[in-house]
Amino acid sequence: MSKYRWIERTVAAPEQVTQLQRDLNDLPEPLAKALVLRGVDTFEAARSYFRPKLADLHDPFLMQDMDRAADRVARAIRDGEHIVVYGDYDVDGTTATALMTGFLRSEGATADFFIPDRIKHGYGLGQAGIDWAAERGATLIVALDCGITAHAEANYARSQGIDLVICDHHKAEATIPDAVAVLDPKRPDCSYPFKELCGCGVGFKLIQAVMVALGKPPEGAYEHLGLVAIATASDIVPLYGENRILMREGLEALRLRPRLGLRTLAEQANLDLRTLTSTKIVFTIGPRINAAGRLGDAGRAVELMMTDDPLRAHQLATQLEAANHKRRQIDYETQEAATTRAKALLEKPDQISVVLHDAQWHPGVIGIVASRLVERFHRPTVMLTTVDGVAKGSARSIETVNIYQALTACSDLLTQFGGHDYAAGMTLPVENIPAFQQRFNEAVQDATSEEHLARILHIDATVPLPTIDQRFWAVLKQFAPHGPQNMTPVFQATNLEVVRAPKLVGKDQRHLRFTVAEPGKTRQTAKEVIGFNMSRHHDTVAASHRQGRPLDLAFTCQENTWNGRTTVQLRAKDLRLS
Repeated sequence: MSKYRWIERTVAAPEQVTQLQRDLNDLPEPLAKALVLRGVDTFEAARSYFRPKLADLHDPFLMQDMDRAADRVARAIRDGEHIVVYGDYDVDGTTATALMTGFLRSEGATADFFIPDRIKHGYGLGQAGIDWAAERGATLIVALDCGITAHAEANYARSQGIDLVICDHHKAEATIPDAVAVLDPKRPDCSYPFKELCGCGVGFKLIQAVMVALGKPPEGAYEHLGLVAIATASDIVPLYGENRILMREGLEALRLRPRLGLRTLAEQANLDLRTLTSTKIVFTIGPRINAAGRLGDAGRAVELMMTDDPLRAHQLATQLEAANHKRRQIDYETQEAATTRAKALLEKPDQISVVLHDAQWHPGVIGIVASRLVERFHRPTVMLTTVDGVAKGSARSIETVNIYQALTACSDLLTQFGGHDYAAGMTLPVENIPAFQQRFNEAVQDATSEEHLARILHIDATVPLPTIDQRFWAVLKQFAPHGPQNMTPVFQATNLEVVRAPKLVGKDQRHLRFTVAEPGKTRQTAKEVIGFNMSRHHDTVAASHRQGRPLDLAFTCQENTWNGRTTVQLRAKDLRLS
């Protein structure tokens, strides 16, 4: 039985689909509709979508305070000042730190970096890091992926004789810190045309502007695009506009000319960078970089991304691989315990959220486990542990519930919180946890309904199987790279005939393989289907095959090469008897 409610997405102006089909040489209607659903509704928009160019990036000086930031950093480089790059311990923060530190050193600057310890310092710009910079005689701090709410810290830096430039991308308050410059496209007074850059992306724009201030062409920043792509994919920012350009060009850089450290890390993970995609970054490269800060010193990841020493690269990549292995074990143990407790919690009347606390849980994995619980139970989830007597947590949500707004409704119980619509972090007194559990659940109840809590599978278009030919696939491949707001298109085909009985394949026989065709047109329309981790549907497909009952299939498309022959394969997302 399907656990999803299938909803085919609709377009507001169907005539745009028809016009786009004509403009793009009779493009198949399902692909034209999928494009319009992604905001690609004209020939020119399609050109930009399929052929994104670095020349289409916006002028960095359109960002509020960019002129002041670029001038201050350029002056520090020219005058030989000591600069400290202050980052964060996640992928976005560490790649941004490697990006900026490497750039500054390449321009002859004296530049060090500081990454706060997840457990000792916590998230964000803090006094300990500012003191560290002051002890080294720094006169300028460039903060990346943090700082937009650091009012007290900005004042403290000034009291220590240190100028501060902030590069952030998180939601800004009505007032911003009193720094030399604050770069954040989400500032209320910032008119920069694209608001969804990750922290590393904002750092990239600053490098472009600094190069102009130094009298050099801003295109010199392009050598850092590989790092920007890793951050863009890992930070799960929307993948349209500038992010799509940066992602596509960054992937090309990683495939053809990767940095030594990243190439070594990929070798440890048995990953062929020539086949790298945004999805492989999220599930292979990102977790290993993240593991450095989750279980130890995140600075190891920064050093790995900057080193030119093969021996040191191997040492650091080996450390990150081991840290990731250990993280996965802790992750598994925590997830098992949390799953049991979440099941019991959700059996309570009116309980539609999950808030769990255990003082022994490792703070480096609670965010990952929160995401897994959301996948399992489809409920907004908060995982809390205790660090130095204070509860610290990570929150994750479903697409219909804004987690940041839910936390805002509980703000009087929290010491600190921040984040995005679907992911956030917080600290609170341990004694406030029971009240927080109740208030958070009430906030989720106020913001949602039973319909919102249902699992929904969004379908882009209905596709007759004969439509899925080589031209269809050639165009569909160019929808990549994929990510939020540009997800892999999901199609549906209905009333299909199962023409080859299902088989359970793969390790532990968890995957399902079978063949479908249009009724009575087996030879012309047969398509192989693979359903990963869909063994639970074996009996349904077998019954369809045995009894001749038609099947509906929701799927994406992928290439499958076997014995030297490449075909288009359907990757099942869900299925049901028609």
